[in-house]
Amino acid sequence: MSANNPAHRGSILIEDARVVDHVAWEGDQHVLTLHAPRIAARAKAGAFVHLTCDPNLPMRRPLSLQSVDAEAGTIEILYKIVGEGTRRLALTHTGDHLSCMGPIGNGFTPDASRPRALLIGGGVGLPPMVFLAETLAQQGGYAPLALLGSEIPFPFPTAVSKIPETGIPQDVSASHERLEAMGIASRLTSGAGIEGCYKGYVTDLASTWLASLDEATRQSVAIYACGPTPMLKAVARVARRFAVPAQVSLEEYMACAVGGCAGCAVPVTNKEGTYMKRVCVDGPVFDAYQVFPESN
Repeated sequence: MSANNPAHRGSILIEDARVVDHVAWEGDQHVLTLHAPRIAARAKAGAFVHLTCDPNLPMRRPLSLQSVDAEAGTIEILYKIVGEGTRRLALTHTGDHLSCMGPIGNGFTPDASRPRALLIGGGVGLPPMVFLAETLAQQGGYAPLALLGSEIPFPFPTAVSKIPETGIPQDVSASHERLEAMGIASRLTSGAGIEGCYKGYVTDLASTWLASLDEATRQSVAIYACGPTPMLKAVARVARRFAVPAQVSLEEYMACAVGGCAGCAVPVTNKEGTYMKRVCVDGPVFDAYQVFPESN
């Protein structure tokens, strides 16, 4: 793609978004629902928005999309208070308006030839996995399994899963309630002693599940993941161990979030060499093998 004709040109909108719901969860976590119909109509799983958290803060904050209802024109964002911007964002109320730029970035590309979609999310990487799970369920033809990990209380209602999943220990029964209601298999992991959760890393549970599959079944699996960098590196190692393709959504600090500053650039390696790619508009989703080469 020519530098004079970037793929994202004309695709990013700025919308005056209205707050329609704002729910606080334990661990300084919040779920914000905005009425932003133009962005909702274009948003894909893995994309994000650049949000003005307060009129007096000039810098926007990049926030992942957790769910989109194009018919209602709403987008749902899960965020955690980590600084001044999100602290002020937590003070907004229903009816307030926020300037919202988006959707930004290249999202996940589901592989129809590998319908067993293994979704791995950790911490603030949970939202894209929920969005992708819902997207795959709506498209049909996929059998997603979402493995979601957190070391603090989960920012959503949980349920005891009634959806059986071969290869998951029987005592691991906690699931994402909304996904469960949609018929999407999910299991939760935590080292915090939360009842029904797998006690360990989400990538360990992923390895256990993959190891339970025969070779033919593994040929139908593709991995999609989002979370902190150490977790994503572990995902890449798991993918290599079981020879499964993997897409990962990277987390990087962003200033402009539209490709101008290049402050979020990361090295990406393919057969032609290593190149610097911008996480905001070239990503945030990349091939795990290319952003985490085996030599790392």
